[in-house]
Amino acid sequence: MKVSIFDVAKKSGMSVVTVSRVLNGAQSVREKNRQKVLDAIKELDYRPNAAARSLARGKTGIIGLIVTTLQDAFFDAIVKELNEVLALHGYFLAVSISEGSGSDGNHYLIQEDRVDGLILLSPLEEDSYIMELKRRNIPYVLIDNQKPENDAFSVTIDNFKGGYAATKHLLDLGHTSIAHLCGNEMFRSTRERRNGFLQALQEEGITPFEMVQGDFEIEFGYEACWKWVRDGNLPTAVFAGDDNIALGVINALMEARISIPEQVAIVGYDDQNIASQFRPHLTTVRQPADRIGLAAADMLLKRIDGTMKRASSLKIDPELIVRESTIKSKLSSSE
Repeated sequence: MKVSIFDVAKKSGMSVVTVSRVLNGAQSVREKNRQKVLDAIKELDYRPNAAARSLARGKTGIIGLIVTTLQDAFFDAIVKELNEVLALHGYFLAVSISEGSGSDGNHYLIQEDRVDGLILLSPLEEDSYIMELKRRNIPYVLIDNQKPENDAFSVTIDNFKGGYAATKHLLDLGHTSIAHLCGNEMFRSTRERRNGFLQALQEEGITPFEMVQGDFEIEFGYEACWKWVRDGNLPTAVFAGDDNIALGVINALMEARISIPEQVAIVGYDDQNIASQFRPHLTTVRQPADRIGLAAADMLLKRIDGTMKRASSLKIDPELIVRESTIKSKLSSSE
């Protein structure tokens, strides 16, 4: 038989009101009485119903965030910004790492009205989540989602524009033998960056040196570049799908004693912290994590308070940051 708040009140000798105050973290309860309630909760193994508590208070004060990984400097920066902005509005951020494979939307953060709103950061299988969030009437915002048809209430980066800018920069430097190492096809960003790359080349009547697909990992960039080295057939420039891939390329070229950017120029994507610390400093396309986090938090808060009722989406422009991996200079156009 399920233990209720009335059982806890009876066991502790306290009123239901006092038990409720303890559960909600009220500071007005005397420490002696608080301990009696906590002891009763432990002894009875009482687990408060999140939905009932939410109904009583009107809100939980918690925003959920589901992300596929935190082993990514770009994601980490977005989470940091979200946490700071939401804290200023009195919300706690509850972060859950979910690989997304096989997800059916029945995530514990969505169950029993545990959160006032939810943010999905680069979800792999967003449809099931969205369906369940709509069913439960939980406000949500997507960041870097995979399907354009789900762009309502989303914050995305114009990855096509980023891929185009990176490639145009290399073309403007006189490169005509340009390779592209891209990430996994499941990611929308992979496809859009590649399309931007191809568009820039097509405008100049140039075909790619090679396009290789892999993972957003240093190892992928390293192995792909070493193949070119072994074959004795190198491009003069590489547009890497992210900074990790670019760093792998740089490692391989440095081991092979191939000079950067004189023999091979490299552009990455994301502008992770290491991009401006690694030697040579990496030319890359910056995704403004602070603007993304702020925009997503603002959109979700407006959905929660009811001031945003119609579907809305925001696409943020990336920024090309030129450094030493494409132009040999101690000065860069932006650091």
